Amino acid sequence: MDTYQLIDSGNGQKWERFGPYILCRPCPQAVWRPSKKIEADATFSREGGNQWTFKKQLPREWEITLRGVRLKISLTDFGHLGVFPEHSTLWDWMRPKIGKRDQILNLFAYSGGATLAAALKGAEVCHLDASKGMVDWARENCALNSLQTAPIRWIVDDAMKFLHREEKRGRKYSGIILDPPTFGRGGKGEVFKIEEEILPLLELCKKILSDLPKFVILTCHTPGFTPIVLENLLFQVFGKKPESGEMLLTSNDAFSIPSGTFARVSYDH
Repeated sequence: MDTYQLIDSGNGQKWERFGPYILCRPCPQAVWRPSKKIEADATFSREGGNQWTFKKQLPREWEITLRGVRLKISLTDFGHLGVFPEHSTLWDWMRPKIGKRDQILNLFAYSGGATLAAALKGAEVCHLDASKGMVDWARENCALNSLQTAPIRWIVDDAMKFLHREEKRGRKYSGIILDPPTFGRGGKGEVFKIEEEILPLLELCKKILSDLPKFVILTCHTPGFTPIVLENLLFQVFGKKPESGEMLLTSNDAFSIPSGTFARVSYDH
């Protein structure tokens, strides 16, 4: 059972339950009024510098379950917690398409939610992120799900360099998931700017897609990269009409919050 819940949003904020704790964080797109009066256990603000304020003492870290995946939560200095719940509906979409031993590549893989969702279906997953700290966090999440012996490759590297090497090695993947940042810097000073790199990145992904692929999922939080932008990119590179839309944080009794965009290609064989 999920232990994450969007409770409410408004006045530029959102209130979410992560396990036993209610957290309030900035949400600039929530320009409506909140519908409830909620007291958060901890509130993150960017006014006067990034900082958390606490109504009660919280542990350094704790655990939630989201779409059947167990994840470590920790309050970071940037207001991130180790999970982007809006991605989880895409895990549900990809799971029925994954067969045992399918080769799945997860680029810009963060703390590994999609990696573990695929591994729990029996896939062999390559998990890549440029941040060693995030790969370490993903490995902790792997242990929480008792997947220590699962066939997961943990890679700390620049995505473009890695894809070039995989192409030379002739490695192929039946499913590719990528969530590129607006701007990123690799461990050796490599600079990633999405507007310059996204097409070459997708073209490299196409070269390592198997002859009998299952899916490609592209997600993005970059302003201006609308669903149609992502749809156009996938269609131009992969030659197949994608589905696209907004990623949403949803609630049974509060407004949904748009939280980035997605486009996805599904292959039927």
